[in-house]
Amino acid sequence: MNVTVIWAGIIALGLFMYVVLDGFDLGIGILFPLFPDARERDLMMNTVAPVWDGNETWLVLGGAGLFAVFPVVYSTVLSALYLPLVFMLVCLIFRGVSFEIRAKANRTKPMWDLAFIGGSAGAAFFQGVALGAFLQGIPMADGRFAGGAFEWLTPFAVFTGLGLAATYALLGCCWLVAKTEGDLQRRLHRLAWPLTIVLLGFIAVVSVWTPLQDPHIAQRWFDSAWLYRLLPAPLLVAVCAAAMYRALRGRHHVTPFALALGIVLLGYAGLLASLWPFAIPSSLTLWEAAAPRSSQMFTLVGAAVILPIIIGYTTMGYWVFRGKVRHDDQHHYH
Repeated sequence: MNVTVIWAGIIALGLFMYVVLDGFDLGIGILFPLFPDARERDLMMNTVAPVWDGNETWLVLGGAGLFAVFPVVYSTVLSALYLPLVFMLVCLIFRGVSFEIRAKANRTKPMWDLAFIGGSAGAAFFQGVALGAFLQGIPMADGRFAGGAFEWLTPFAVFTGLGLAATYALLGCCWLVAKTEGDLQRRLHRLAWPLTIVLLGFIAVVSVWTPLQDPHIAQRWFDSAWLYRLLPAPLLVAVCAAAMYRALRGRHHVTPFALALGIVLLGYAGLLASLWPFAIPSSLTLWEAAAPRSSQMFTLVGAAVILPIIIGYTTMGYWVFRGKVRHDDQHHYH
């Protein structure tokens, strides 16, 4: 297989793992306003306390891979999406600081709750805005970004920002269903289905809106050869949604989270199929944007070492802290 394609796969994997793993703990912050009880909020945060900061490793991996292997994409995307990415980082900082300080605060705890809510929701929203702006295309001239500072601020980008926030909220809700019990879990079971409906609505609108604004994607989706390949995706989403309804009605614990991951994976696969083979939609292909083959091979050796280590310690962290989290557990986050 072409080394450029291998690297595109590694970066795509890193971004997907980030969306899944950091997505559900950002989703917990988005859900915080619906659960005002302080003890329940403590419990919700304790479900991700041992793993939340390690989840962001995948974002670093994706960014570093992009810088090393697709430097044109890295420089163009950072120039075009400078403001939403800075806003996202500021929100992640607020989220991280509030996570650390909230557990030790007394009088100021409500303020840090607000910081956690705002940081989580803001980071999710601006990640989605960046995704939407990337999908709608980045104007380029002579291999450089040729737009203005607010080129990213469009109705489509704002809509995808809200859609990603809804995605994270569903992931967070289903994660909490798997990690909690009793009355809190019952209320989360009731909340998960409306969130699923909202997410399916966002997926449907984005699936229609994306090809309407980009003729290359429209040609890809409705070309006869590709249509049959892409047709199973919406059908599988419908199957996952029906299974989600049954799992929530049956008060299953882990199945809703697995099905939420399935829906997210199908949506992500649809995006990748729409973008292929472009590194920047309608402007640069993967091969046009790639670094020299020697650079790709050199960094691939490093990735072959680092990637199994990241997968290993991530898996170990989740295995060690598997099972339900209760108020009387000794491993509270302090």
